[in-house]
Amino acid sequence: MKSYLKYTIAEEHQGLTVEEYLKKALQISGRKIQKLTRLTGILLNGKKVFLQKKLRAGDLLSVLSLQDRSYGVNPEAGAIDILYEDESLIVLNKPAGLLVHPAGMTTSGTLANYLADYFRQLGVICTIRPLHRLDRDTSGCLVFAKGPVVQSKMEDLLAAGKIKRTYLALAEGLIIPAEGTISAPIASDPAKPNRRMVSEKGSQAITHYRKLKTFGQNSLVELNLETGRTHQIRVHLAYLGHPILGDRMYGRKSPLISRQALHAVKISFQHPVKETEICLEAKLPGDFLKCLEMS
Repeated sequence: MKSYLKYTIAEEHQGLTVEEYLKKALQISGRKIQKLTRLTGILLNGKKVFLQKKLRAGDLLSVLSLQDRSYGVNPEAGAIDILYEDESLIVLNKPAGLLVHPAGMTTSGTLANYLADYFRQLGVICTIRPLHRLDRDTSGCLVFAKGPVVQSKMEDLLAAGKIKRTYLALAEGLIIPAEGTISAPIASDPAKPNRRMVSEKGSQAITHYRKLKTFGQNSLVELNLETGRTHQIRVHLAYLGHPILGDRMYGRKSPLISRQALHAVKISFQHPVKETEICLEAKLPGDFLKCLEMS
């Protein structure tokens, strides 16, 4: 009897094709996807589906369970900062300037390559499965599932909004009011596919923010996501008139920091197996601290 793993599509993955979701969210190789297709191993809402079908939040994707036989990426020696690890999960503190996994022309030197090498040294074959994404220049907490069953359960928690992610950003200007909610739909920018913009035609996006302190003429802001759109915090703060320091896509180059000043500082969730509450925090990186010392 065939055994399928079930994934409820989270809002942050809405709009991806089935193939993109399998590759990016589940880290399934093209060869493995071909095998699954031959075995009728991919179902969307219980029915056979074409790989180019676009997903919607709440869709149920069923994927035939196949034993891990590779890491999905080439193992490469590189440092990783482990915040938590057990037999089900590993949570890393991602440094700025590093892609989560290979994409486009970048096939090596990513966090996924370094994690694969860590598993290789332990003598474990485990496909690299990042639960969510952080931009290249965003640092902080990032969760990886160690198996397809755990990945499925964590995807369900993410879709249900039961994984709380807290970010810190250094934003231009003195934010007033000091606390509030940004509710502005986000869509792709038709002129620049990699960019996002606030648009009435976009998908609902909600960000809660709170100014913690000021430094110079800038603000340290704590943010919590109610939705998970691509570039959501960056777009929303720019829309508010306070772009993130160093964000060249939605703001401008900064003399204070060489990258977008966004850090995933905390993550909390109920463990999918042990059912205990996991609360983790990634310390502020040095470039953040140097900015704050200017206050």
